[in-house]
Amino acid sequence: MTGSYSLFDPIQLGAISAPNRVLMAPLTRGRSGPGHVPQSDLKAEYYAQRASAGLIIAEATGISREGLGWPNAPGIWSDEQVAAWKPVTEAVHAAGGRIILQLWHMGRLVHPDFLDGSPPVSASATTAGGYAHTPTGKKDYAQARALEIGEIARIIADYVHAAQNAIAAGFDGVQIHAANGYLIDQFLRDSSNLRTDDYGGAIENRIRLLREVVQAVADAVGAGRTSVRLSPNGETQSCDDSNPIALFTAAAAALQDIGIAFLELREQKDYGNFGRTDVPRISPDIRKVFHGPLILNQEYDRASADADLAAGLCDAISFGRPYISNPDLTEKLRDHADLTPDDYKSWYSEGAEGYTDYPVRSVQAA
Repeated sequence: MTGSYSLFDPIQLGAISAPNRVLMAPLTRGRSGPGHVPQSDLKAEYYAQRASAGLIIAEATGISREGLGWPNAPGIWSDEQVAAWKPVTEAVHAAGGRIILQLWHMGRLVHPDFLDGSPPVSASATTAGGYAHTPTGKKDYAQARALEIGEIARIIADYVHAAQNAIAAGFDGVQIHAANGYLIDQFLRDSSNLRTDDYGGAIENRIRLLREVVQAVADAVGAGRTSVRLSPNGETQSCDDSNPIALFTAAAAALQDIGIAFLELREQKDYGNFGRTDVPRISPDIRKVFHGPLILNQEYDRASADADLAAGLCDAISFGRPYISNPDLTEKLRDHADLTPDDYKSWYSEGAEGYTDYPVRSVQAA
């Protein structure tokens, strides 16, 4: 897909017709109860407030207990979780919006406290740097155990089950989280994937899990309702790669072959005051091999979004943090209005404060 567009032009994202190119990026916010069951009323209000986005990519949501290691984050593996998500999707649709769910397996970033003391799983027996957020505070990550080759089919089946549950819950599609140092990214990058079997070593092997998961999900719910997020932006949560251009273009080419609805990239940009400046933009290389809708994300404002769309570097922009405190972001961007700042202390807290109490111009999508 190529061309020069405005943020406010419509776009077809696989099976989804979006009225504009302002997407809401997935944002981890917690607000789920015991059993990782979403707080339906609260989340329904939160997402419906943001229904004027061209498409909402709902927060990273665990595909299995094994894959979820964030306090109060939602899941999508149980019937109770599916039932709790239904009022959320219904509220967004009633407000005229479109919403898909991001499917999440955290891999080695799941602390054993979430697993009754068992080690997390990953591509290899490695340990992430930094610390985990646990119900009892911050703790060092533990060494993961390498997934056995015979377990790969189970992991793929968990993604498929979660995708089917998402559709049953009323979501318009799914996004496979293959970015930010989580399980699939741990397989992609050579700093975390030390395997010597068919899932390690050469790039074609390291992208195998990504390709198999995406193909299986596309077969189950439709390629037009399947999307992927990658992060070709240097080291992220201790994952890095020695040849990122070769790696991520190979991954994007595989996704092109599957025919997914769109590809979202979280990348560093070479302008502005955000992030590292020593990481080259890989999206132009990816655009050469991936011809579907390409969505870019990372610290965009109206001016930089306009510039990249006008240059034909992407087809839409996903905005993350601005959506925390600006439910009416689409309208504000259209009007060049000032944005409301967010409060970090309420990002992952409980309840409505800092979640649904930011002022809203309009809850009705265009």
